[in-house]
Amino acid sequence: MNENQELNVLCIWQPDERLHDYLLDGLKDYPQVNLIVPSNTSHETFLKLVKEYDPEIIMGWRPTKELLETARNLRLFINPGAGVQHLIPLFKDVTKNRKITLVNGHGNAYFTAQHTVTLLLSLTNKVILHHNWMMEGKWRRGDDYATSIPLRNSKIGFLGYGAVNQKVHRFLSGFDVEFAVLRNNWNKQEIPLPTPVNKYTFDQLNEFLKAIDILIIAVPLTSKTEGMIGKTELELLGNKGFLVNIGRGQVIKEESLYSSLKNKTISGAAIDVWYNYQPEPDIDGKKYPFKYPFYELENVVLSPHRGASPMNNLKRWDEQIENISRYARGEKYFLNMVNLDEEY
Repeated sequence: MNENQELNVLCIWQPDERLHDYLLDGLKDYPQVNLIVPSNTSHETFLKLVKEYDPEIIMGWRPTKELLETARNLRLFINPGAGVQHLIPLFKDVTKNRKITLVNGHGNAYFTAQHTVTLLLSLTNKVILHHNWMMEGKWRRGDDYATSIPLRNSKIGFLGYGAVNQKVHRFLSGFDVEFAVLRNNWNKQEIPLPTPVNKYTFDQLNEFLKAIDILIIAVPLTSKTEGMIGKTELELLGNKGFLVNIGRGQVIKEESLYSSLKNKTISGAAIDVWYNYQPEPDIDGKKYPFKYPFYELENVVLSPHRGASPMNNLKRWDEQIENISRYARGEKYFLNMVNLDEEY
């Protein structure tokens, strides 16, 4: 685009003052960028701003079909979060007769990877159980109760190898462990691996599960990955196996996961992603994002989808700044471009 031509970027949420200033500072070399922040977050306000400014870039989480169709000059949509499964049908529809590039954000990958390692070590070292016992005044129950499981000589398997698991791999590379990676397309592997790995593809899922002790799931939710881990797959992981899921809950069949933990088909699990994100309170006012009583189990660590914390860390927005900058420079390739056919 012409560097003197105004580039309108519409936010379909209200950035707070810190974030607004951070975005403006990051884009200071591109004075043609006009960052449009709405006065409120009503759909009517968004439509009014689209009609007034005709933005080439929209940034936010949940656009409506009407908004996208009204934004006739839209060329780039930036979803600041990693998950785009809710956007795939919409963008497949609105891009039938026009070109809109959809990108997502991996700015939370470092935090999520840190949380993944925390969950794994909390699970294998039985931190939650011993914490709860101390809260009950049960001091030093001894190693007969909830013995820690050393990671040494374990075989750790990464299901999916995007931004999160690549960092988890690097974080865990100091342990005396072996690694295996299952990913859909090894041709996308551009950066060097931090350690040697045994490589698998999706059609080798069974062999992959038989070969590992610890399964770390960080795949997006697509038609290919939904329900890919069920009773049979958990049995292949085995009764000494552990899993950590920080991808999407629906990658693992809920009943199969609960049953495998209750029946000790696998040794334990740490879960940050769930099945019902708008749970109704029970008779005691408690809300649980699942059908089955995972909270009754001692071999599970429960986490309320907070791997992306801290949400107020501004560096998570650097990718968005970079993508707007690339557009302002007239570039056609952006960070984390979504392939609608692959659904991620």
